[in-house]
Amino acid sequence: MYDGEAMNTISDKDQAAPVRRTDLRTNMAKFESPSAFMSFFQVISTAALFVGSLGCMYWSLNVSYWLTLLLALPTAGLVVRIFIIQHDCGHGSLFKSPLLNELVGTSCSLITLAPYKHWRRQHAGHHGNWNNLDRRESGADIYSSCLTVAEYGALTPWNRFLYRAVRHAVVAHLLIPPAVFLVLYRVAFDTPREWTRERRSVNFTNAGIVVVFGLLAAILGFKNMLMVYLPVIIVASIVGVWLFSLQHRFDGAVWARQHDWTLTTAALEGSSYLRLPMILQWFTGNIGFHHIHHLSPRIPNYRLSACHKALSALQGVTTINWRQGLSATRLALWDEAGGRLVRFSEI
Repeated sequence: MYDGEAMNTISDKDQAAPVRRTDLRTNMAKFESPSAFMSFFQVISTAALFVGSLGCMYWSLNVSYWLTLLLALPTAGLVVRIFIIQHDCGHGSLFKSPLLNELVGTSCSLITLAPYKHWRRQHAGHHGNWNNLDRRESGADIYSSCLTVAEYGALTPWNRFLYRAVRHAVVAHLLIPPAVFLVLYRVAFDTPREWTRERRSVNFTNAGIVVVFGLLAAILGFKNMLMVYLPVIIVASIVGVWLFSLQHRFDGAVWARQHDWTLTTAALEGSSYLRLPMILQWFTGNIGFHHIHHLSPRIPNYRLSACHKALSALQGVTTINWRQGLSATRLALWDEAGGRLVRFSEI
């Protein structure tokens, strides 16, 4: 479970120094330079563990399918970790070389099933406008955006029903995530026509998936392949989407209009710090330090924790645990008058 924190060279003096919000981005720059050794180690070790875990799942088919499903849990955790590696590549933070980021990110997409270039551009829209009530048309989805109470009240009864239906916890967090990764990512949905490279990446990813999983099906059998990988991608998508959702939709999150929105405020007050046990922090690639990631996306995932500990101004953000994260799935509307996210039952 080695994640490079011990490799950090920030001195004790740096770690003890208080930093004002206005100086944060300057002081965070020291964490932005990736380590080639750590990045390669992370990619190779995670890939090896993933292949070994898949091998154990295939072996377990001859023992008990319940054992196979049990093994799907850590394997899905590794897929989440691989998605974080793809995510870092998309931000250009895993390697200094753009070509290496491109190659590794694209390779990861054959496992995560999320087309690299297509996802990267959509995700860039999210980073430019998260928690901005006046910029919800860009990079928005049901997990990173919401209506205000007034906007919801102005909808027709039918549209209010639809809005609530797709945001019901079972639908939004159990049914939709697998559908996104298995079905929606197979087409260039919600993609402008001028995004030609992104549209091509969808087709290339689909072709790669056909080749990779076609070979697995030919060697191991189509049924065995589905019995192993389908539960893995279902669990990984559910966990991954839940992690993404609670980073900006939690009790205490701040959403703002354009005239009040700033990158620093949105990062520190509109993003959460999800505190997890060390093993889960490793599987999730430190994405729980989401306030740091939004403030400085060029910091590699394996340096987020050290950055959090080094700069005191980063430690006063809203901290949530996994239980609070589960409860946050019911937050669906922004109450502008009260300045907080609310549940449907509160209006």
